[in-house]
Amino acid sequence: MDVARDLARQRLDRWSRQTVENGDGRLREAAVALTVVRRDDTHGIWILKRPATMRNHPNQFALPGGRLDDGESAVDAARRELREETGIETDVTDVLGELDDYETRSGYVITPVVCWLDDDPPLRPNPAEVAHSYFVPFADLVRTPRFLTIPQSPRPVIQLPVLGQLIHAPTAALVYQFAEVVLRDRPTRVDQLEQPVFAWR
Repeated sequence: MDVARDLARQRLDRWSRQTVENGDGRLREAAVALTVVRRDDTHGIWILKRPATMRNHPNQFALPGGRLDDGESAVDAARRELREETGIETDVTDVLGELDDYETRSGYVITPVVCWLDDDPPLRPNPAEVAHSYFVPFADLVRTPRFLTIPQSPRPVIQLPVLGQLIHAPTAALVYQFAEVVLRDRPTRVDQLEQPVFAWR
């Protein structure tokens, strides 16, 4: 499966993005970059694995991203974090749009920013934040997720089979929505998808 840049932009332009109300500041605001690159005539995105030494969410799969600085927009934060974690430089013209905000159990609201590059820039991973980096082609993102029930929540826990493993929310939820909205042109919300209990703190 492949999708052209213009078609991806059209689908994001049509998407009615769902935001999380945070006027009282109860949630810490963060952004992640769903970064499309082209490798050997195939488009895909970068998924990272955090080091075991990280204080928050060690050994978990993630997208490049982090907390917004004061006065920073989600787009600017996603681009900055992408540069700091992977060395990939982007311009504002590389940003195609945003997907739905996702509220995490650890007290964040994450805004996913879709960036699109027409080449395959070299990675310079920051070892303090990136243990491994994985290029995942579009065809490998279009997977049927597993949904589990847990006693701690009425919402289903999503598990996305990618990279020969099961990736959990929030990363799984954001990647799943990207695949549904951008790659499959299916209007799919993910706010009802739960994280596993180990990711609640």
